[in-house]
Parts: sequence; C-alpha cells; structure tokens
Amino acid sequence: MVPLAEKIRPEKLSDVIGQRHILGEGMPLRGIIESGYIPNMLFYGSAGIGKTTVARLIAKQTKMTMHRLNGTSASVSDIREIMENTKTLAGIGGILLYLDEIQYLNKKQQQSLLEYMEDGRITLIAATTENPYFYVYGAILSRLTVFEFKPLTPDVMSEAVRRAFDLAAEEFGVTPELEDGVTQHIAAGCGGDVRKCVNTVEMCVLARLKGAPMSPENQAESRILKVSLETAKLLTQKSSMRYDKKGDEHYDILSAFQKSIRGSDENAALHYAARLIEAGDIISLCRRLMTCACEDIGLAYPTAITVVNACVEAANRLGLPEARIPIADAIVLLCTAPKSNSAYLAMDAALDDIRSGNSGPIPRHLQNVHLDSAEVQQKGQHYLYPHDFPNHYTPQQYLPDNIKDRVYYKFGTNKSETAALNYRNFVIGAAAPNPASLFEKSETKNF
Repeated sequence: MVPLAEKIRPEKLSDVIGQRHILGEGMPLRGIIESGYIPNMLFYGSAGIGKTTVARLIAKQTKMTMHRLNGTSASVSDIREIMENTKTLAGIGGILLYLDEIQYLNKKQQQSLLEYMEDGRITLIAATTENPYFYVYGAILSRLTVFEFKPLTPDVMSEAVRRAFDLAAEEFGVTPELEDGVTQHIAAGCGGDVRKCVNTVEMCVLARLKGAPMSPENQAESRILKVSLETAKLLTQKSSMRYDKKGDEHYDILSAFQKSIRGSDENAALHYAARLIEAGDIISLCRRLMTCACEDIGLAYPTAITVVNACVEAANRLGLPEARIPIADAIVLLCTAPKSNSAYLAMDAALDDIRSGNSGPIPRHLQNVHLDSAEVQQKGQHYLYPHDFPNHYTPQQYLPDNIKDRVYYKFGTNKSETAALNYRNFVIGAAAPNPASLFEKSETKNF
C-alpha cells in the first residue's frame, strides 16, 4: 500500500505547505523555478518539511529527468552510472540529480560531482538535515546556492492535517468525525514535520477503521470514523521531538539550555531540559549543568558547584523518570543564582598567553631547586614564605619576568567576589611594604 504521505505530495508549487519565505510570490526560490533556469542548489532543513517535494516539482516543471540518490548508500559508481544517462534520450531535457543527505558522502565522493556540475551535464539539488557549512566540503558548497527550509508552525500544519484526513476519507471510504482538539493536537505535536503529521493521521484512521459504523445518511457509500483526542494523543506522543545526539538539534538544544541559564530564565531552561529528558539524554544534560555551574555562576556563588554536583550524582543514580527531580533543583538554583564568569575569562586569558608564546623561565625563588649552579652570583633561593608574615601574605614576584605585570583575573561585582576583593585589599594594606628587606628575617623554604 502506498503511504498516505506519498499520495498527499503537492502537484504544483502553490500547494506546498509553508516555506513562504522562499516559495511565496516574489520570493527568490519561486522566481528561480519559474524562470526555468535551475542552478545547482542545496536545500537545508530538518526532515519532512518539503525539500524532496520541491525538488520533484522542479523536475516536473522543467521537464528534466530526475534521479535520486541518498548519501547514506550512494557511491561514485552510482554517480557515474547516472552520468551515462546524459548520453541517451533520457538526458535530452537535462538531468536533475537529487542527492539527499549529502553530508554522508566523503570528500572524494562529493568531489566526483564537480566535473559534471561545472560542464552542465547535470543540475544538482543536494539536501541535508545538518548545517551545510560544517558538513559539505567547500569546493562543492561554493558551487551551490543554499536555501534554508524551516519547520512549519502548528497553524500551517493544521492545513496538512485537514488535507490528510480528507484524503484518508476518500482512500478508505469513511467520513471522519474528529473530537475537538484532534487537529490542533496533531498539528502541534509533530514538530513541524509534515511527513510525521500525515503518518499520524493515517495511523489515527487505521486504528479506528475496523468496525466503523455505516453512515445512516448513505450507508452504501460511507462509514463514520470517530477519532478521539485520546487516540490522537497516544499516536502523537514523542513525535514532536526533533533530536539526534550527533546532529545540529542536539547542540542547538544544549546551547539554548546554557544560554537560558546564563540569562537567568528558569522557564526557558526547564523547557530545553525537558526536551533532553524526553529524549532520554540526561548524560548531556548533566554535563552541561556542571559546565554552567563553573562557567556562568562561578565565583559569584561557589557553593553552586557542590550543590549541582550532588544533584547530578543523584540524577545518575536514580535514572529516569525520578532523575528529573534533582535536575530541576539544579536548573532553578543556577538560574536564580548570581552570575560571574570572571574565573573562566581569567583562565582563557592565561591560555591565550601560553598559546601565543608569552611565557618565560619560572622565577628563581619559585623553582624547586636546592643547589645553585656556578654561574649564579647571588646564592640561595630567596623565597618568602607567606605564612611567616602578618595575615599570611607578603608581596613578591610570581610571574615570569617578561609578563610580571600581567593581570588575568578581575574581581566581579557580585557579593562573593566583592568580599574577596575587600579581604585582599585588607591583606595587602597590612603587609610589609618592602619584601627585599625581609630576606634575612624570613626562613627560606624550598617547594
């Protein structure tokens, strides 16, 4: 049986649901298609939002012969075999190669397309669900015009739901009676994926098809098929999740999660955490919570690191569904805590120095050396032991000579770091002003 999602594919551009930003009247892709001169293009977007449909409509409108390959299984020999068709009658109107999931082709496979693209023997329409600027090699990408296809909103998806129920009614000879909320629930619960949406409609129909009573108005032609909201909820559950642990969506959710914590928006952070929990990925969620505690809260509330670590350990011991409880505690704590990235920025500044070569010999008095070589004129390490001085502090040089005045860390303005700064100022103010005069008074120690 041909799936309903295949039967419902639009026959003309005006029937394509959504993508008005590129396919609406006067929009760029619409204009290119209507011109009849099709360049090499790349369609970027998640699954089930019209990339393949539009490619088929382009082939139909331009009367090109369309060949379809999938990057997960295509080889160089498959591409060459298609090129042989350019020499036959099938290639007279032009060859359109639709290459789905191009990101799965290796560099050699992608580059095998270059010759055919440049001499015009084929028109390539590639498609990918991943960011093409990360996954498609530059030589290919520079020859493609990229169009982004966006997930559809529930309002737009409602049109697809209604159209699918109408087609199903015609296909199975039934008259659907939908409980209030069925259309809206399916439209909102499929994550902007038309294919998922139509498949859900088909499952709703098939689930209630057996034993559907005849319509009293015209028993010879139709049966009443009642679809309840409960049935729609059962068949739509989890289908709204767009998630791939190795794909863009995974990192987009984690990025949005951390930025929500950083921005002190506990509601948004809980939302993105719920996506990860629903996908069963508490490992990534817990790792990012620890990162946030150290990077974004940091010294403004140092205890948060300990508390979050305890919540993470509890979550991993409990497992789902109970793990959501300590995870929620950690999220709300981090969102409502004061924020500081001062230590994180200080470490990055120090790393920048190391990576750019701004270092130098460790000062003599800090080295773990007990004997002086012959060329050293002033014998002795001359290290000042801070605990021998008032307030356990005495000034001395710790950085190498060429960066001795470098400042990496700047105290934040939060309560904790302000208190630390006040203590530092008190200690420095009470310390001996001339450490050089204390060489003879201090017991030198080697560490």
